[in-house]
Amino acid sequence: MTQRGKTLAVALIQADIEIGRPQANKAHLGDLMEKAVQGDPKPDLLVLPEMWNTGYALEQIQEIADPGGEDTREWLSSFARRHGVMIVGGSAAVKIEDRIYNTMYAFDRTGRQIGAYSKLHLFRLMDEEKHLTAGSELVKLELEGLTAGASICYDIRFPELARSLALDGAKMLIVPAEWPHPRLRHWRTLLAARAIENQMYVVACNRVGSSRGTDFFGHSMIIDPWGEIVAEGGETEEIVTGCVSPELVDEVRGRIPVFADRRPELYADRKRGADIDQGSQPQ
Repeated sequence: MTQRGKTLAVALIQADIEIGRPQANKAHLGDLMEKAVQGDPKPDLLVLPEMWNTGYALEQIQEIADPGGEDTREWLSSFARRHGVMIVGGSAAVKIEDRIYNTMYAFDRTGRQIGAYSKLHLFRLMDEEKHLTAGSELVKLELEGLTAGASICYDIRFPELARSLALDGAKMLIVPAEWPHPRLRHWRTLLAARAIENQMYVVACNRVGSSRGTDFFGHSMIIDPWGEIVAEGGETEEIVTGCVSPELVDEVRGRIPVFADRRPELYADRKRGADIDQGSQPQ
């Protein structure tokens, strides 16, 4: 368990992804992960990008998604156990019966699976809703005394998700992504907002490279509970590293008592939310 005062060293595997080539992607990510665990300090936690096994090969996703996530889980578990590191395996396209999910698996240092999360919000601009099934559960991961909330890419546009996780004890939000140009400003702003408003770390791993005319810009980030950038990648492949301190979350929440000052009895307005969703103008 994490002792008081201990920080966790994090390595984000900011990689290019070959569309529709799961085995090639696994080999490439494996090489980068091997490089990451040779770092000084050795990382406690590795984080991979979204849909690293297939990319957005949605037209062929039924044929190439990992059945039951078995190959993905076995590979990540073995790596975690062999190197004594925790892994949040980004997300992979996983086939359950005839449905495809965008699913994150997480493992402790012994290779034991400690959580699985399927993306809740499907991104219509990339036709996710036509090919994928949305998840239905919020998920927290226990990372040696640090509770982290699970989120994937488009999920960060929904502040209710991060807030719900924070209210349930999360001190960090983990965000694997395939977030493209030209929305770099959205990426950086939304990640910082989730960190500041929830007084939590945000650890976000984005891919790089190009796929079918879409360019992905990287800029994987670790942001602290003040909204300060601990580490940020560029726009090419790299391993982005930084440390997170659970004590800093407690300090920030103690200095600005956002959670104690909430007035949730005034916030719920489902009727108005439904009207906006249907295209009506808010009053």
